[in-house]
Amino acid sequence: MRYATVRHAGRTAAAVLDGTDLVLLDAADVGEALRAGIADVRPTGERIPLATADLAAVISTPRKVICLGLNYRSHIEEITGGAPLPVYPTLFPKWADTLTGPADDIAVPPAELADRIDWEAELVVVVGAPIHRAGVDEARAAIAGYTIANDISMRNWQLRTDQWMPGKAWDATTPLGPFLVTGDEIGDAAALTITCDVNGERKQTGNTADLLFTPAVALSYISTFTRLLPGDVVLTGTTGGVGMPSGAATLLVPGDVVRTEVEGIGVLSNRIVAEGDARGPRA
Repeated sequence: MRYATVRHAGRTAAAVLDGTDLVLLDAADVGEALRAGIADVRPTGERIPLATADLAAVISTPRKVICLGLNYRSHIEEITGGAPLPVYPTLFPKWADTLTGPADDIAVPPAELADRIDWEAELVVVVGAPIHRAGVDEARAAIAGYTIANDISMRNWQLRTDQWMPGKAWDATTPLGPFLVTGDEIGDAAALTITCDVNGERKQTGNTADLLFTPAVALSYISTFTRLLPGDVVLTGTTGGVGMPSGAATLLVPGDVVRTEVEGIGVLSNRIVAEGDARGPRA
């Protein structure tokens, strides 16, 4: 199954893909539908062609957004130069208002405030059942499905201290979507190609088989110290090919288009714009 959150008639609604249409559900977003029991959420009777739909972040109001860093072996190599692999996941939070739609503009601050704005293509796992101190098998069974994010990062803020969060949690800079795809379509997402292009130039190519901590292992670990509930979102880290190791003084700038794809899930396509220039929703 494929679920989305669509902006329509001045509101948002969860929807399920049926052929080339989105069938609207009686929930404000896919997260709300998961919390209510998505199989029990009724269709509203409205249908919107996918081709003209204005998609919001697929989970628009998560209770928790937790991110893994240094979780692809290729990325660990490019950042650390061959240091030993981490024994435990590196974690940091985001907030719900960092999320934005899969085709939305991403407004960035002036260079004097935040420079070296970087790309990070990521597989995202969405929780579908409550878990607390779960084993790996229980955590795997609690996965509702998978989606895509790009963890657009303000590197000068990220690297000010050893705590990365200030470079990772700027408002409306993390596109999420386009779909929540369930395991009946992509299994446990164990060997999916993940890519990121900037202005048509391939920057990242990786595969989820390169993950150090798999989604189930990550959820199990996280649930040890904090309860995870339906609609919670976990970004699983980025593959090799981020811009930071190049040492370039400028990475993403207004006018750039960032395209992020995970095999079997879909595509994000986001234009980088200066603050004040972002386009509003289409509907």
